[in-house]
Amino acid sequence: QVLASDSFYHDWPDLYQKLAEYGVLAVEMESAALYTLAAKFRARALTLLTVSDHLGAGAQMSHEDRERGLHQMVEIALDAAVRVE
Repeated sequence: QVLASDSFYHDWPDLYQKLAEYGVLAVEMESAALYTLAAKFRARALTLLTVSDHLGAGAQMSHEDRERGLHQMVEIALDAAVRVE
């Protein structure tokens, strides 16, 4: 499960621990706005996510790995979009 939230700052120190207890594996911000706008304009929307950081472990993907991974994700998304049309 992924939490889509447009709130980056919060004052709940154990928020991520509590979310993990509910089965949330990831948090991301962009798709909340994407799906809100898609609903408003009655458009279709799809989110493709790439994991780059592990907040609980403090691990982060290197810049090079992030660039390579995001490039692959964009190619997959564009291929999927062409096939749907």
